[in-house]
Amino acid sequence: MQITTDKKKKALRQNYTATQNACKLCTPIGATLAFQGIEGCIPLLHGSQGCSTYMRRYLISHFKEPVDIASSNFTEETAIFGGGANLKSAIENVARQYLPSIIGIATTCLSETIGDDVPMIINSMQNCDNLPELVHVSTASYTGTHIDGFHNAIRAVVDRFNPESATLNNKDAQNKERDKTKSDKFGSGENISLNCFPGMLSNEDIRYLKEIFSLMGIKATILPDYCERLDGEPWIDYQVIQRGGTPISSIKKMYQANGSIELGRILAAKQDFNQNSGNSSQNLSAGELLAKRFGVKSLGVGLPIGVKETDRFFEALEQLTKKATPAIFLNERGRLIDAYVDCNKYLSQKRAIVYGEEDLVVGIASFLSEVGVVPVLCASGAKSGALKSVLQETLPQNIFEQIIIKDGVDFMEIEHEAKECDPDFLIGSSKGYATARRLDVPLVRVGFPIHDRVGGSRILHIGYRGAQRLIDEIVNTLLERRQERSNIGYSYM
Repeated sequence: MQITTDKKKKALRQNYTATQNACKLCTPIGATLAFQGIEGCIPLLHGSQGCSTYMRRYLISHFKEPVDIASSNFTEETAIFGGGANLKSAIENVARQYLPSIIGIATTCLSETIGDDVPMIINSMQNCDNLPELVHVSTASYTGTHIDGFHNAIRAVVDRFNPESATLNNKDAQNKERDKTKSDKFGSGENISLNCFPGMLSNEDIRYLKEIFSLMGIKATILPDYCERLDGEPWIDYQVIQRGGTPISSIKKMYQANGSIELGRILAAKQDFNQNSGNSSQNLSAGELLAKRFGVKSLGVGLPIGVKETDRFFEALEQLTKKATPAIFLNERGRLIDAYVDCNKYLSQKRAIVYGEEDLVVGIASFLSEVGVVPVLCASGAKSGALKSVLQETLPQNIFEQIIIKDGVDFMEIEHEAKECDPDFLIGSSKGYATARRLDVPLVRVGFPIHDRVGGSRILHIGYRGAQRLIDEIVNTLLERRQERSNIGYSYM
């Protein structure tokens, strides 16, 4: 009797019980990257030395920059009797050697499992002399992914420096009301200030966001901002802590902003779930936390990849600031649409496998659907429960009906599914290279991490300009594969 396809797939999944090449990263690595985007901040992992070594290795390999991550250095004895003394010693050592303005403390699986009361330990040290600001985020890897660690760290920082007790003094209130009045007339707003929570983007993406805000005359606080710390110039003198990052002084004023914009459809979907389920404010995103505490209007949009999602991003900026989108970006949009037309004959009905962080998967899938590519498999190691519904909201119905959606999977299961999909290419991080090699299809590298190529941190994904780069990269990848497999080769397309 012939076994059905579903039974075959089930049998393949039963052949292994442990994750093989996870389609996600450790939760603390996202927190440490977020802390790198704060001026004068040193990340400190409360756990074993191996955890911080692993994080450093991943970040250094991707960004090609020095990355320091301190550790409380658990031992067998610490794992049994608790790590409070180690954490206090680590904080004091980091404060003395680095002179940071803030220490971002992330707890690893070990410290979370034994139940160290890190908030209590930190509170006991708050009044000690010569200590910087201390921020803690819980990042047990068995409860999430690197994206969860990233967003939770940003929320913890915003929570720490914008407490419920913060109030606007009379002068600040008058200034805010004045700016609001001036912005009522479309295109005439002055001194508009926004908070931007971009998510886990590349250095080049963050620089592009800065360019957009600058040309629109928006004073923006981007959190985090690691584009200088993790992509800087050569040093003449050794820097204990690299220059760059969001200043703490700016973070402390986030509650005074005219509005906030958060990038990520999955992030917004999780927020809707938390509100509908009546969960406490500890589950709010950073933008929604400011909205709940201080009434700072927050808008969530998807990662602005491709025409549709970038249009929504600029529409959100116009809504928050009453400023028109500058002509330079409208021109970029026009050139991008022209490229869509030029490249359609190479991309129409091509089949792609998209994998990685859920918000990146949604953004890339939306972009691919615009250029004629069917994202036949959309996969992520995360398990928010929102990936399918968000993709259904984002993609055209005729495209959505053709795709397989998998969350909470590793690359072994992605590979099994991919063999049934007959893809023309894969698009995602370099963690998928071994799968692409075995499938004998090209890999277009986006996102994090990219270990096997130079410039991974300088890939532009977002905006009309980013989509222009992506479409060129994809088409050229497919043309190169066609040339390689041609019996005669050709030099004119």
